[in-house]
Amino acid sequence: MTKKIILLAFLFGFFGATAYSQVSDEATPASGYPDDMTVNPEQNKNWRMGQYKYSAKPKNAWELGIHFGHYFIDGDVDTRIPGGFGVGLHLRRAINYVFSLRGDLFYGVAKGLDPQPWTTPKNGGGLWENVSTSDFGGISNVYSLYNDSQGWFPAYRTRYVYGALEAVVNIGNILFHKDRNKWNWYVTMGIGLDNNNTKLDLLDGNGNFYGSNLRDQVAWTSDKFNTKAGRKEIKKSLDAIYDGTYETDAYKKKGIFRFGDETNVHVVWIGSMGISRKLSKRINLGIEHQVMATDNDYLDGILNRTALDQSNNVDMGHYTNLRLAINLGSFDKRTEPLYWLNPLDETLNDIAELKQRPVLDLTDSDSDGIIDMLDQEIDTPEGCPVDTRGVTLDSDGDGIADCKDKEPYSPPGYDVDTYGVASVPCCMSEDDINRVVDSRAGALIDKASSDCGKWYLPMIHFDLDKYNIKPEYYGHLHHVANVMQLCPNLCVAVVGNTDVRASNDYNNMLSYNRSQAAIDYLVANYGIDRSRFKLMYGGEEKPLIPASRKESEHYMNRRVEFRVCDSNDYDMAKPEGGNAGSGVKSTGSSFSGNKNSGF
Repeated sequence: MTKKIILLAFLFGFFGATAYSQVSDEATPASGYPDDMTVNPEQNKNWRMGQYKYSAKPKNAWELGIHFGHYFIDGDVDTRIPGGFGVGLHLRRAINYVFSLRGDLFYGVAKGLDPQPWTTPKNGGGLWENVSTSDFGGISNVYSLYNDSQGWFPAYRTRYVYGALEAVVNIGNILFHKDRNKWNWYVTMGIGLDNNNTKLDLLDGNGNFYGSNLRDQVAWTSDKFNTKAGRKEIKKSLDAIYDGTYETDAYKKKGIFRFGDETNVHVVWIGSMGISRKLSKRINLGIEHQVMATDNDYLDGILNRTALDQSNNVDMGHYTNLRLAINLGSFDKRTEPLYWLNPLDETLNDIAELKQRPVLDLTDSDSDGIIDMLDQEIDTPEGCPVDTRGVTLDSDGDGIADCKDKEPYSPPGYDVDTYGVASVPCCMSEDDINRVVDSRAGALIDKASSDCGKWYLPMIHFDLDKYNIKPEYYGHLHHVANVMQLCPNLCVAVVGNTDVRASNDYNNMLSYNRSQAAIDYLVANYGIDRSRFKLMYGGEEKPLIPASRKESEHYMNRRVEFRVCDSNDYDMAKPEGGNAGSGVKSTGSSFSGNKNSGF
């Protein structure tokens, strides 16, 4: 019954923890981590750019754990159930996705009580060792007290400690069909040093042996010994007789390797198997059974049951335990331990992205020069000019396509006939037309001037490590210039930004150069006074797309923004250090060295 209770307690704690994990936060992204979270950022950068075949190994957290559970000794004396307890600490570090190393410390206490009597060699038994005690006058051989008796029922208590280094092999994270594992099965093998202190309950509180008729006192018979209920009854009777004080040091085996003659420190081999369940990104809970093997048959204080029953088997410790572990450190700088990550994740993610890309189809069904993949009007009439979207041109917006319009540029504001010809009343003079134009233009200018703070100002983007103005953004800068010319009192803040792929100092200088290039262009080409601009820069601090991985996402972050100045804007000083990036001709010293190293 006791075994069942212990088993149920373990299962309740273990599977109760899995219920908690159903609502825990799975915070780690399915794939991808910044270059600076790897042991070789340059290698990882080259891999992302397609310039190297292998990604860099991510920096990963150490695991610190505590463990506790049921400890007992499989030896010559029956163990008590529960036989004892064990507690300990471990520290684990992943070497790669499969192998890790674990340092383990353990302390345990085990007890045993045998339901059959053992005798000294005088009576044909196996209690032949010279077991002495300094208590009660220093008896030289306590076993000799039982020479002329019915025997003694062995009772022991062992305190056991070890420190070990273990190699851990796990296979739970080799996954092909999901991005993360929540269960991890593992096995360990290790070596360490142990120490045991075993004491026997041979004497009562007065230093006397428990009598020459212990068999009669517990009503021992072979029939009773051969049944589970009978053995339980024998042990219950012995508990009533023994005082529960383990006063006598057990015999220590001689002739095995140990550190010094008095230390009782031996080499121990540790083997275990376990399964762990991730509760969250930070915490996991496992259940493990551990076996401790050492060339020592005196963990329970007894070597042989009888003079004839001389087994060569040594005593072995068993420890079934729960392990609660926490991953150390900041997850802004490192990942979970590698044995919780899928090593195939990045590869499978890249394959999925490739599958999502559309197949290039150059079919142009209406022969308008725009392929069907981009054409918004795939049935354009033959011979009709189209815009860049493949839509038939209607230059004057009168609802009649240019290819059918007899007057493609009809004056606005007049009705047109079925041929696209405007019905203009006869006849306005040149002065009349000028007055109408001036009147409407003046109203528009007044309206625009009164809304100077409401104009949309665009942004421009830059190539990697460049600050020259790209021709495709001349139109954007033309728009900024028009607004500033229309609003002569308008102040514009010009804010430069970069992506994250360089040091902070380097990116500050590069973002400064981009803002300066945009201002120089507007001053040189449109004659706008330099004092109307506030040059500002932010380096990599304000990305449009945080945690960017794709090159298109990095491109969106490499930008200069234009906005109406507010009271907090000011001309920022040029950063210290050499130049950064390349573009139009610039003055000053050139930046040299690895741009990731800073100034």
